[in-house]
Amino acid sequence: MPIGEKDFIERAKTGDDRAFGELVLMHQSFVFNLALRAVGDPHEAEDLVQDAFIRAWQALPRFRADAKFSTWLYRIVVNLCYNRRPKLKQEQEFLSMEENEEFIFQSDGINPIIEVDDKELRTCLHQKIDELPATQKMLIQLRYQQELSYEDISEVMQMPMGTVKTGLFRAHAHLRQEMARMEEMAWVK
Repeated sequence: MPIGEKDFIERAKTGDDRAFGELVLMHQSFVFNLALRAVGDPHEAEDLVQDAFIRAWQALPRFRADAKFSTWLYRIVVNLCYNRRPKLKQEQEFLSMEENEEFIFQSDGINPIIEVDDKELRTCLHQKIDELPATQKMLIQLRYQQELSYEDISEVMQMPMGTVKTGLFRAHAHLRQEMARMEEMAWVK
């Protein structure tokens, strides 16, 4: 937990709106980016962020400190995204249904965000991430931009751990394929 976050949470739970304002400042950027990746429209993402923080403020007295505040907050955002975009929930359910016992997640240890040094390639990678299905975009963002554990992602997305790993594996595979295609095109030029 970031320095001071626990104190801000406790104070905000008693109605201290300044303490809650500090929590908003700590998390607003990521909450906005998560919403934006999910819905693709900055104005709608801003509405989702406002709704998420209003709901968090209202529900904060019931927040249990045994969970991470960030995980709890991101869960609120994901639920709002599902409510606004039912297709997100359908993608997640489809991913869960596709998962089978034979499909084992094999991590190659590559972080597609960090491993790209070239600015042009990084831009291309982010474009390709934006083209992923919304659920996979959210998984990538939670794992590599917010650096959440698989367990936390599972909790935030309310997905079984295997589904999280499967979704990330498929997103990685797709991104690797797209990046390889881009490199081939660069060689042809």
